[in-house]
Amino acid sequence: MQAQLTEDQARRLRVLAAEEGVSVAELLRRGAEHVLSAGAGDSPEARRRRALRAVGRFRDDRSDTARDHDAALDAAFGA
Repeated sequence: MQAQLTEDQARRLRVLAAEEGVSVAELLRRGAEHVLSAGAGDSPEARRRRALRAVGRFRDDRSDTARDHDAALDAAFGA
């Protein structure tokens, strides 16, 4: 696999790799893992939309929402 980096990105990666004692390839693998672990569709905008959909979902005058908040959150976010 190949990737095109800007000169500044390449320079900064080389400096960071030297500081951490790892290869640039290792830093790129870490970066890829970070992006992949966030999950598909988990962009800041997607998270914002999910949060906005949850607003008001718990306003149902149930007295047990405070006690059963974990179940309510699981239901709202599909966990």
